[in-house]
Amino acid sequence: MALKIVGSGLGRTGTLSLKLALEQLGFGPCHHMMEVFRRPETIPLWVEAGQGRPDWEAIFAGFQAMVDYPGSLFWRQLIDHYPDAKVIHSTRDADQWFDSTQSTILAPGSLAENPPEHLRAFFEMLTGDFDGRIHDRAHMTARFRAHEAEVLATAPKERLLVFHVGSGWAPLCAFLGVPIPDAPYPSENSREAFQQRVANLPRP
Repeated sequence: MALKIVGSGLGRTGTLSLKLALEQLGFGPCHHMMEVFRRPETIPLWVEAGQGRPDWEAIFAGFQAMVDYPGSLFWRQLIDHYPDAKVIHSTRDADQWFDSTQSTILAPGSLAENPPEHLRAFFEMLTGDFDGRIHDRAHMTARFRAHEAEVLATAPKERLLVFHVGSGWAPLCAFLGVPIPDAPYPSENSREAFQQRVANLPRP
């Protein structure tokens, strides 16, 4: 199954809500970082991808869409590999993004900062673009803005939606050519919900 949607937005840009929204619109299953923890057997495949040897068909077997890490790190390769896929770039204010990361995915003592040895290569791949400065606001927000600028300059305009947190159904449904559901847009993965979810996850 070829991906129909490639998400280029970084984690903590409303990606879990977007995953659930896409699945509600019929573009599921949608791959998200949560799937890596649910399917730890795919972790070596991601490490291989980070070393330039991706097997996208194996990684995304059964999925129609992808958002969040680790897939968003490979957005350039994926939009080339899946030339018919639409690109959704989820985004938010850079400082708000940084603040969110510091209490969730990049919090002091998190797996990203202190991974167990068997996951070290995976998490080093995830954070490599941040040069080991994950708590440096100026550096991180600069990297966030540079990532966004590269997506906007590179992704084909006719395939791209820039989707701001809080935009709701209208721009997403218009872009995908589907009706707006008679239900609220999902609102998931607040900082508190993230912390609780991580506490309950099985450790790969």
